[in-house]
Amino acid sequence: MRRRIIFPPRLSKTHLYYVYDKKVIKNPIDKTMIVKILLIILVWLRSQDMKHPKNITIIGGGGAIGSAFAEALSAQYPSATITVFSRRIPDVKVNNLHYHQIDYENESSIQSASILAAATMPLDLVLVATGILHEHNIRPEKSLRELSANNFERLFKVNAIVPALIAKYFLPELNRKSKSVFAVLSARVGSISDNQLGGWYAYRASKSALNMVIKSASIEIARKNPEAIIVGLHPGTVDSNLSKPFQNNVANSKLFSASYSAQQLLSVIDKLSAESTGRCFAWDGSEILP
Repeated sequence: MRRRIIFPPRLSKTHLYYVYDKKVIKNPIDKTMIVKILLIILVWLRSQDMKHPKNITIIGGGGAIGSAFAEALSAQYPSATITVFSRRIPDVKVNNLHYHQIDYENESSIQSASILAAATMPLDLVLVATGILHEHNIRPEKSLRELSANNFERLFKVNAIVPALIAKYFLPELNRKSKSVFAVLSARVGSISDNQLGGWYAYRASKSALNMVIKSASIEIARKNPEAIIVGLHPGTVDSNLSKPFQNNVANSKLFSASYSAQQLLSVIDKLSAESTGRCFAWDGSEILP
């Protein structure tokens, strides 16, 4: 059997103790080995920082996926500081979360939110769960005849400009001493290479623009904060107000609850590394190419 070091090791002044074949034996201290053990401990401690993030922010916490993120993270990290921003404070609140209002159309409000979220410590995880597909008289276009400048402006503002401004103020607040993640809800339909059906002009274009913001921001931030990971996330088709008018053609197995989608995306985030930054990932962990 292979010997293993007791972790963390018990040290005396002259010996290092091992467990070998269920027996505790001691070996004279080897300075090289001690250095290796200390390095292992440091790497392990750093890996725990993101496994147990201390400061989490959710932007768009009033939506289906945003609120599902809040519930899941509250249960997973009960000792973390979790700040939730939304246009309106939700009627149903999770006890250990901190809720605040934000005005997405006011850049000063976004800046103030970033200051508030990082007031006590750097941010380990930022989730941006904002976005629209339709509202009032806005519907995804099926043909060129339906294009409208007003619709384009509205969708670009919500789906691309607002997340860009959030990135402007929140990315500098990310933790620089350990892995930190800034994740934005994107969409598979924002992929140019994946577009085989056409249509949905404004929505597709706005999500493509968002993906470009994510890519450019990841390059810039990596120069000063190589530990930061900036990604887009595709949640799948979630049973929510956003997808409600378009669920008829979705198989039951592909229509997810917000809770399921949030859990899947958090699992994806856990597996991200520095090499993941600037890319877009689906709920199942697969990469969505530009």
